[in-house]
Amino acid sequence: MSAGGPSAADSPGPTGPSGLLDVLNVASVVLDTEGRIALWSPQAEELFGYTAQEALGRFAARVMVHERHVDLVVKLFADVMATGRSWAGAFPIRRKDGSTVLVEFRNIRLTDERGEVYALGLAADQTTVRRLERDVALATRMVAQSPNGLAVLDTDLRYVSVNPALERINGVPAADHLGRTVREVLPLVDAEALEDAARQVLRTGEPLVDRLSAGRTPADPRRDHAWSVSLYRLEDARGTVLGVAVSVRDVTDRHRAAVEAEAARRRLALVADASTRIGTTLDLERTARELAEVAVPELADVAAVDLLDAVVAGRRTTLGPAEPAVIRALAVRADDEPDALRAADQPGEVAHYAPDRLVTECVRAGRPVMLARVREPDLARIARSPQAAALLARAGVHSYLAVPLIARGEVLGALDLKRTRNRSPFSHDDLLLARELAARAAVQIDNARWYQYARTTALTLQRSLLPSHPPVTGGLAVASRYQPAGATTEVGGDWFDVIPLPDGKTALVVGDVMGSGIDAAATMGRLRTATTTLASLDLDPAVLLEHLDRITQGLDHSIATCVYAVHDPASGRCRIANAGHLPPVRVRPGRPPELLELPTGVPLGVGGVAFSTTGVDFAPGDQLVLYTDGLVETRTHSLDERLEALLALLDDPARPLEDLCDLLLRALHHPDNQDDVALLVARALTAEQLNDATAERESG
Repeated sequence: MSAGGPSAADSPGPTGPSGLLDVLNVASVVLDTEGRIALWSPQAEELFGYTAQEALGRFAARVMVHERHVDLVVKLFADVMATGRSWAGAFPIRRKDGSTVLVEFRNIRLTDERGEVYALGLAADQTTVRRLERDVALATRMVAQSPNGLAVLDTDLRYVSVNPALERINGVPAADHLGRTVREVLPLVDAEALEDAARQVLRTGEPLVDRLSAGRTPADPRRDHAWSVSLYRLEDARGTVLGVAVSVRDVTDRHRAAVEAEAARRRLALVADASTRIGTTLDLERTARELAEVAVPELADVAAVDLLDAVVAGRRTTLGPAEPAVIRALAVRADDEPDALRAADQPGEVAHYAPDRLVTECVRAGRPVMLARVREPDLARIARSPQAAALLARAGVHSYLAVPLIARGEVLGALDLKRTRNRSPFSHDDLLLARELAARAAVQIDNARWYQYARTTALTLQRSLLPSHPPVTGGLAVASRYQPAGATTEVGGDWFDVIPLPDGKTALVVGDVMGSGIDAAATMGRLRTATTTLASLDLDPAVLLEHLDRITQGLDHSIATCVYAVHDPASGRCRIANAGHLPPVRVRPGRPPELLELPTGVPLGVGGVAFSTTGVDFAPGDQLVLYTDGLVETRTHSLDERLEALLALLDDPARPLEDLCDLLLRALHHPDNQDDVALLVARALTAEQLNDATAERESG
């Protein structure tokens, strides 16, 4: 019985022909006892060239055999009829058209129900017979000796036959295959995909070649294998579908090499990606986020970047064997892992990790720590607290890796990696990749933390040198802002000041030291001190700038711009002098804002050029806006466009000054501007407004 098909006894009716007899085209002839032709089949007509009318009643030897072999054939026929033993052999025949063909004969004696004897002759072209014999022999030998596993499945996808190679590949005897499906024989392979592919081949007739399949077989139940599977539809000569031929070749080594090559390619791509994505700015938190984002999900499902708290503060630190690690979390990344995220320290938090924690061990020794397989007791050494350990267990953390961040010989912190959804444990190759990422990122993180430290220092110095002034002084209401630049190297040059003078007058100053960093901040502080001292002498603004010019010339090649204005509420006037600075804006109720036309002058420190003072009306309700170039200058717009934008924002003289300062910074200052901003706005008050403001301040 063929596997998956009914037996002859069980068959409900006749089945279709196989087509093999059609390929052989066997001719059948019935002879009487004298050797005359009694029956002549259509195949005999085709083979010998004689019609039935021409052949019937004639001696078969004269029609079917070459004349050279007539005597021998007559003798052989007589032996068959006398003994009942069949005879087979090959003779050349002469066809009706005169051509000669070698024909395979088989002669058999027959007896009917009346006892009469006949002979049945079967004949076929020997060339066709030999070709089929060779094909069968070749197929049998190839199937038996092929190193590839070969099988035939019937139309129900049950095994009909398997060769010895497939027995070895599957680890299952051939007899145990027959009549069973792939999933029944090999439950640990992706049988559903293979059967779907086989049904497709049965349906379309299109072969599927070199399809990859993977799994485990009884031949090697502890190790995954990969196979190249090809499937072909089998048909007989009539085109009837018989089933599917399956060829299986073990390509485990090649597949593993390809997987390893792909993994190596992805590692190189990840390193290249890290080189472009990590350290795009000198912002410490952003650099840490960039490292975490590169690591997830290519390397880990959860990544955290932590620095030793002392390192963030700019101090070197070493941990003793019994000391905990005080760690500041900078970044954490986990895609769709809420429990793992809750277990992690949130950016900005400072946490104490006990001496026995793995991350403490990593930063203390400056060496990676890897647990390829995390067991439940290990979670207590990974997490900060029992609650965090429970969350990690719920998240399914099964593999852990911590790599130190080392730059310039100093351990800064650690890159902490966990796997949850990625079922593969961390490997030696993963460790090498994590170390490469950590080494590249650590330098960028170290640069960012020193940048941040220098920027904080410069800002602290800058802010310590800037004044804190009352909102009302003399006859003015005053508001101010200082906005640091986007880079440490640009911090330090801009300043403003509000200086009370005798007789209720007030000096307003805005300046910008050319240069940057701590040196510029120090120069600014010296100029501000000098300005305050000179202002106490109640000098004319132009004269004061001349003194500042001489002072600036002695400050190590320093150059600065400055606007100095003195408001006198008694006269309702402002006297203003400009040393190479952008012009102030005067805002008057009922009139459009205007840039004051002042002699620009030259910057302080140039020397040799006199300054001049300009007097302008400044009545109660009028506003004076002084600013540095960081407020209006950009790389993409002309200065005239930006000054027009500034004037357009000064459309409401009654707007509160604090709100006005916020509006100007929000609308005009670009966050990535490479210059800081000093902004000073003053509004002249009426006597009544001044008294009310003074009383409010004193009562407060």
